[in-house]
Amino acid sequence: MDSRLFLSATFGSMTLTVSAAGHVNFVVVNLDDVGYGDFSCNGAYGYRTPNIDRMAAEGMRFTHFLAAQPISGASRAGLLTGCYPNRIGFSGAPGPNSPYGIHPDEMTLGELLKQKGYRTAVYGKWHLGDARSFLPLQNGFDEYYGLPYSNDMWPFHPQQGEIFNFPDLPTFDGNEIVGYNTDQTRFTTDCTERATGFIRRNRSNPFLIYLAHSMPHVPLAVSDKFRGKSEQGLYGDVMMEIDWSVGEVLKTLRELDLEENTLVILTSDNGPWTNYGNHAGSAGGLREAKATTFDGGNRIPCLMYWKGTIRPGTTCNRLASNIDIFPTLAELSLAPLPQRKIDGVSLVPLFRGEDGANPRESFVYYFNKNDLEAVTDGSCKLVFPHRHVTYGAYAPGNDGQPGRLDYLFMYKAELYDLRRDPGERYDVISQRPEVAARLMQIADRMREELGDDLTRVKGRERREPGLTKDFNP
Repeated sequence: MDSRLFLSATFGSMTLTVSAAGHVNFVVVNLDDVGYGDFSCNGAYGYRTPNIDRMAAEGMRFTHFLAAQPISGASRAGLLTGCYPNRIGFSGAPGPNSPYGIHPDEMTLGELLKQKGYRTAVYGKWHLGDARSFLPLQNGFDEYYGLPYSNDMWPFHPQQGEIFNFPDLPTFDGNEIVGYNTDQTRFTTDCTERATGFIRRNRSNPFLIYLAHSMPHVPLAVSDKFRGKSEQGLYGDVMMEIDWSVGEVLKTLRELDLEENTLVILTSDNGPWTNYGNHAGSAGGLREAKATTFDGGNRIPCLMYWKGTIRPGTTCNRLASNIDIFPTLAELSLAPLPQRKIDGVSLVPLFRGEDGANPRESFVYYFNKNDLEAVTDGSCKLVFPHRHVTYGAYAPGNDGQPGRLDYLFMYKAELYDLRRDPGERYDVISQRPEVAARLMQIADRMREELGDDLTRVKGRERREPGLTKDFNP
C-alpha cells in the first residue's frame, strides 16, 4: 500500500472509508440490453462471468432494480439526471441526426460531480443526443470516447429476414469524429483500456467513470481473445469479454489501492432484445423483454461493490431504480443536488444496512412519449390498459436476424403480486381491490405531476428536451 492516509467515518452500522483527500470515487458500468438472467450468478447458461460473480459475492446484489424506461436513450437519460425521462421531455432512443437531446439546463451526473472537483469521463455509448450541444463534453464530462447512439443505428436497423452488415459508425474522441468504424471487435477492449488508463492518471484525484459498453446490443462483436470461448456462441463470447472488462477495472483499483474509496456500480439500460434469439440474452423468467413495461423490460441486474463499506454477499430485495444512482452519488460526494426537481432517491440507507430502510416506496412505469403503463410499490404491480409489443407470438430469430414481433392490447387493469408471481401471469385485482386502489392513488398523483397520454392528462411539471437550432416542431 502506498503512503496515503485513509479516514473512516461511521454512519449507523456502516463505515465509509475514504482517502485523506476526503472523497469517494465512482465507476458506473452500464451495459446494453443485458437481461436479468445474463450473469452466471443470476443463472446464465453456457458461459461464466467470474469477475462479475466475485463482485456480487463481495458486494451488494439488487434483485428488484428497475430501469427508468425499458429503452436505451430514455433509460440512460434517467440514470444521468436522476429523473424520470418524461419529466425532462426525453423519450425513446434518439438516432443519427435526431433533433432532440438532453437540455442544457438539466444537470448530468458529470455536472453534479464537477461541483466537487471530480475528473469525469465517458467511454462507450452516450445516447442523449448526437448534436454537438448534446454530447458529453458539453454536459459535464472531461473525456469522451465512443458512439453517440446505438451500434445499429447507421444508417438504419435491419428488418426481419435482412442480414445485418456492420454500419459505418461515427466514433468520437472528445467532440471530434475520429473515424467511421465498421469493425466493432475492438470496441469493448478500447473502452476498457481507456477507463483503466483514466483511473491510473487520476489516482490522486476524485473521479467518475461512466463506462457504457455498446455490447451485447446487436450486432454482436467480440475480440479475438474471446471468440469461440463459450458454449453459448457469439452471445456468450461477448458476455465473457464484458466480464473481462469488469475484471480489468476492479484489478486496476486493487493495484492502485483505490478499492476502499471507490464505489463500483454495474447495471444495464433495459432488458434483453429476445427476438434476436441466440444473439440476445435472458430475462430470467420475467415477462416479455425490452421495449415493454413488464418486468422483462424494466427489471435489470445491478451490483454494487465498495470494499470495506458495503457488506460482502449482501442481497437487497428493496425496490430501487437507475434514477437513484444520481442522488446516491450526490450524497456520497457531498455535491449539492440541482435546483430543478428530480425523481431519484439516495440508496445510501441500504448501504448502511439500516433496519427497515426503504428509500424508494414506489415506481411508475412510463414508456413511449408519456404513457403511464404501470405502477408498483415493490410488492404488487398495477398494470393499466395499453398496447404493447409481445415476443411470444413467433419464434425468435437466429444468428443476427430478428424474429417477427406482434402487438397485444390489455383491455383492463390487472394486478400482480410480485412476491409470488414475478412473471406477472396471474391477475389478482378481484382478490385485492384495496391494493389496486392504493396503487391507483400513486398513479393519479404522478399523472397530475407528469401527465399521461393514455388518460389524456397533460401534467404540470414536465420540462422540455434540448432541441437543435434548426428544428421547428
